Amino acid sequence: ARKFFCLWAKKTFGQILPSKARCFYDQKILQKTFGEWKEQWTICREKKLSFRADNHYRHLLLNLIFKAWKAYVCQQQGKRNKYYIAESHAKKQTVLRTWQQWLVYVDVQRTKHGMQSVALAFRERSCLRISWAVWRRQHYQKCSGRKMNILALQHWAQSLQFRAWLQWQELYLYTQKDTRAVTHHQHWELRRCMRAWLGYLNLNRVKKRQNELAQEFHRSRTFRRCFSNWQLSWECRRRMHAHQRDLEKQAARLALQRVFAHWKNYVVLCVEEAQQCELAEKHYKCHLLVLQKFWNRWKSRL
Repeated sequence: ARKFFCLWAKKTFGQILPSKARCFYDQKILQKTFGEWKEQWTICREKKLSFRADNHYRHLLLNLIFKAWKAYVCQQQGKRNKYYIAESHAKKQTVLRTWQQWLVYVDVQRTKHGMQSVALAFRERSCLRISWAVWRRQHYQKCSGRKMNILALQHWAQSLQFRAWLQWQELYLYTQKDTRAVTHHQHWELRRCMRAWLGYLNLNRVKKRQNELAQEFHRSRTFRRCFSNWQLSWECRRRMHAHQRDLEKQAARLALQRVFAHWKNYVVLCVEEAQQCELAEKHYKCHLLVLQKFWNRWKSRL
């Protein structure tokens, strides 16, 4: 029955049986359905990939924008830090300049006070020396006047004695009737006493003048020695103050050089860091360009 059914089916439907036709129809429907599903699946996958690519591109753009903003903020912060450093440096320089001027002013005031005190002491000593010299001169004049008075009294007493003796001698000679010889002897004695008294006065005058000249020379020599000592001490102090000012200026110059060297090293480090950041950004941009190139090539191939 199966055999005759197959023969009848061949004669009725031809070489292709209904089962084969049904199988072929099912296969074609499956192929068409699979093709449409594959096309839809490809479209969905492309949409997903394009959405991922857009998200990735947006993420990269946001990352680049964030890095650029971060670099801008760092640059602004660096500028702000440099401005703060420059402002603090300017304030330090102003304070240092004010401090140096104040030290110079204090040094000048100390020097002026020292010179004023020295001048006042020297003036007091000179006034005391002048007063002492005047008092000594007056005392010497009083003593010399007292001595001269004593000598005058002694001379007056001697002259009185001599006159009394002369009167007695005159009386005696008168009694002896030898008035000529007595008068001659009297004149000769008087002349001798006058010469001695004049020589004594001249000798006292010469001694007094010599003492005055010696005192003047001693005062002038003492004054010159004190003035030379004061001038030497003042010159030594001035040299010491000048040397101290030079040392302070040199220390300030060294401090400024040290600060400028630190600031220069800091600027060099900042420039090197900026160059490294720039090189890193360039390298990252090149990497992004390469990735974008390969991404476009992969998209084109896909």
